[in-house]
Amino acid sequence: MTAPVRATGGPRPEAGVAGASRTLNWTPADTVRTTIAVGIAIVLLSLAWWLSATGGEGVGGRGASFALLAGTGLGILFERGRFCFYCIFRDLFEEKNSRGVYSILAAIAVGTVGYVIVFAMRLADPTSGTLPSDAHIGPVSIALVAAGVAFGFGVVLSGGCIAGHIYRLGEGNLRAIPGLIGALIGFGIGFLTWNPIFLSVLGSAPAPWLPAGAGYGVALLLQLGILAAIGVYLLRWNPPVAPQPARMIDATEIRRRLFFTRWPALLTGGLVGLIGFVAFLRGQPLGVTSQLSGATRTAMDNFDLLPSTLLGLDSTLRGCVALVVESITSNGWLIIGVFLGSLAAALPGRRFRIEKVTLRNGSTALLGGVLIGWGSIIGLGCTIGVFLSGTQALALSGWVFAVSVVAALGVGFHLRLHRL
Repeated sequence: MTAPVRATGGPRPEAGVAGASRTLNWTPADTVRTTIAVGIAIVLLSLAWWLSATGGEGVGGRGASFALLAGTGLGILFERGRFCFYCIFRDLFEEKNSRGVYSILAAIAVGTVGYVIVFAMRLADPTSGTLPSDAHIGPVSIALVAAGVAFGFGVVLSGGCIAGHIYRLGEGNLRAIPGLIGALIGFGIGFLTWNPIFLSVLGSAPAPWLPAGAGYGVALLLQLGILAAIGVYLLRWNPPVAPQPARMIDATEIRRRLFFTRWPALLTGGLVGLIGFVAFLRGQPLGVTSQLSGATRTAMDNFDLLPSTLLGLDSTLRGCVALVVESITSNGWLIIGVFLGSLAAALPGRRFRIEKVTLRNGSTALLGGVLIGWGSIIGLGCTIGVFLSGTQALALSGWVFAVSVVAALGVGFHLRLHRL
């Protein structure tokens, strides 16, 4: 989706209700849209029940049902709360509007508290030298910085990260398709370059985990303190909310709040963090690249395009690791949930609109997708799997990736790469 040209400048009043001027009279089209949304909800619940009843045998395993429901929740939150890294940081760097960043800070904060609870239950002594299983704690090296920078520039060029493309596809944004195709190509390039990078940099890189130094309490306070400091600093760009007319709380107003008004940043981020915590509690840290990159690896493996072993990726490294897959995994169900959840949320709010792909914006989406895909492989994940899940796990790799991505986003928006 080609972003509309906006005037830049300092903070200014922000409408608290998106589309407040819209006429919310019920129309025949609303009946059709809402009926489709209800149908999608029924399909999702039925699928989740079936996966639970069968244990996901052959189609993702016992975690498939939860993954589908978690993905659906994320899709709704991404769509209704505009939890889109591209949109959030475009607003910050172009308009000096930091409102959306608070959703990311809230997601990290809530998820961090939840992760520490799980860590304490599973690993009593974090200073023992043992890293917790399942958590996305990766190696820190110049390769991780390069991956984050490539990923950030890719987001600016393509108009979204991988999760953003998936949920915006649910809004009818067809530009997401070349973006995702580009990501698949980037995954392939990442696999082809993996072994040389691992041998030269990643294999000997440390994987620092903050609690390993001074325990859970100090690490938790340090991380929450950093998040609070960032939040206080960004207050200078947090625009005042424009006064809203008094409205009666009736069916129309409830509909407006649920489906037309952008959900509050702190609420959205807090719920994303809560889903991340529950997912980790169940041994399924959030991420959206495992199934997609795994499918790419499987296809390349079938054509003998890859070495027999991808060093470290098949054994020691933690993250959204891509393995050879023959069927849908629980991560695939999460992706399906994100897409269908976003679609079901967009329809009642009249936000589903087919946005065409042009040669120009399709090309930049494809190129950006390639950068995103390569960065995801070398960085062992994306904005969800490393930026969120990594920082929530108190991994230094999460912070290094996050800072690298944000720095590239800032430079990319300053260079107006999103206008190409």
